[in-house]
Amino acid sequence: MEAPPTTPDRTPGTPRPAAPTLSVVVPMYNEEDALVPLIDRLRPLLDGLGEPYEVVAVDDGSRDATPELLHGARRMWPQLRVVRLRRNAGHQAALTAGLHRARGAYVVSIDADLQDPPEKIVDMLALARRDRLDVVYGVRSDRGTDTGFKRGTAGAYYWLMRRLAGAWVPRQAGDFRLLSRAAVDILRELPEQQPVYRLLIPSLGFRGGEVDYPRAARVAGETKYPLRRMVRLAVDSVTNFSAAPLKLATWLGLASFLFCLLMMVFGLVAYANDVTVPGWASLFVAVLLLGGVQLICLGLLGEYIGRIYTAVQQRPTYLVAEDTADAPAPPAPGPAADPDPAARPAVSR
Repeated sequence: MEAPPTTPDRTPGTPRPAAPTLSVVVPMYNEEDALVPLIDRLRPLLDGLGEPYEVVAVDDGSRDATPELLHGARRMWPQLRVVRLRRNAGHQAALTAGLHRARGAYVVSIDADLQDPPEKIVDMLALARRDRLDVVYGVRSDRGTDTGFKRGTAGAYYWLMRRLAGAWVPRQAGDFRLLSRAAVDILRELPEQQPVYRLLIPSLGFRGGEVDYPRAARVAGETKYPLRRMVRLAVDSVTNFSAAPLKLATWLGLASFLFCLLMMVFGLVAYANDVTVPGWASLFVAVLLLGGVQLICLGLLGEYIGRIYTAVQQRPTYLVAEDTADAPAPPAPGPAADPDPAARPAVSR
């Protein structure tokens, strides 16, 4: 959900440009070092398709020179469209802004770090057209460039999601994918406040295919998914697509109740045999166990209640400060045309 654009619309009476065949959505946050390599690989590829396209670069509140570089690149690349958010709203929110504003018959989402090869866009588009697919997932067949910790946590994430959400979750498929216009229009209608697209899109049952590729090293800069954001993504994924944590709270409560019953039986037997020696160890352990279980259950309930509260508020997850599609494209730099000599004013000597 977003607020209405604050930038002025096109001039009244001016026809809206024809929708392109392909839109490429690129969320960006502090990607000044990766921007030039990205353009150098992406533009020749898209120009070679021979079809109308647009590149929707979503600046997610960058604090470096990314916005200035994007506007500079737009002067030489008229198909580049810059959508700037008012603040850093997060990767999924920036992706939402790009998907909601993309106009293409097919929409591809890709990160700016070039770990996902832009060249696979051609294969995705060909596969979608040939088999009439609504979704084509980019699946990482080789993650050798990632650290061992990253590979391990990613494998655990997809294993957990397939166990909790369902076997329909593609293995090793991130946010590099192609969507048809029909799929994008359905996503626009969903009331998701905190979407996790790598789970949301497969859950809708679109007819899909896969394109495999080895994951490359990041071309420049630092990862935008440190451990903290990876944990947040995992929590959002679990709570958005499964009630298993609530069932876990129920099972923990049942286990603690059974433990208390056993402690009661143990105490009665000890009392009957006159071996009730006062001690703090058993009481200390019991209090810690019960307190810990209660706090875990309250925390799990709080996660779900917090999401209900966010949904009831219906606040926009992002605010668009600027969309260059609402303004005329700047002229490309170059030598000014020489006016007609006859029209030049006379110069007296």
